Amino acid sequence: MDVFIIGITGGIGSLLARKLRARGDDVHGLVRREEQRAELATHGVRAHVGDLSTLSEEHLAAAFGDADVIVFSAGSNGGSAEVTKAVDGDGVVKAMGAARLAGVERFVLVSVLPESWRERDLGEEVEYYFAVKKRADIAVSRSDLNWLILRPSLLLDGPGTGAVSLGPAEFHGEITREDVAATLAELLHEPRIGRQILELNTGSTPVEEAVRANVRS
Repeated sequence: MDVFIIGITGGIGSLLARKLRARGDDVHGLVRREEQRAELATHGVRAHVGDLSTLSEEHLAAAFGDADVIVFSAGSNGGSAEVTKAVDGDGVVKAMGAARLAGVERFVLVSVLPESWRERDLGEEVEYYFAVKKRADIAVSRSDLNWLILRPSLLLDGPGTGAVSLGPAEFHGEITREDVAATLAELLHEPRIGRQILELNTGSTPVEEAVRANVRS
């Protein structure tokens, strides 16, 4: 499989690239700096240098090349409203347009559980982040692509457990980026899952089994 990752140097994207390479997949992605491209090359991962906020759809489509699937795992993590709009909002729409231009049908978006941290006083920028993420989810779900939206709960660093809870609706808790990446890798290799929104939390079901349970009969 040929996988293009937007956000390939991020916490989830970098782990996903490593797992896909271990499976023998061809992995490439978008980075902002030349030194990042050089570093990825040492691990057998190709990268294209460019800024998602300024790249045209045509240039992004050219970077996709012969990809079988686009994974959008970039995010502002609730930073400034300007960056959130450019990455989490406009960036997703641009990536979908580029996918159409490149003839790539599969599009996977890493989003966020909509009720995350609702018990807290989040502040205007984080509230705006959730609103933009929701609008992006809607845009993807209404597209003509073979889309998949994965909404993990609060992300943690550290080793994964290899067990998750995955389904159309999950409680908001905590999950390691390692387990999110493992779930993504398994989802990418399950072509029967598409045009679905899946939420992800830590759990007791092995990743492979959890993914298979979400194949529609």
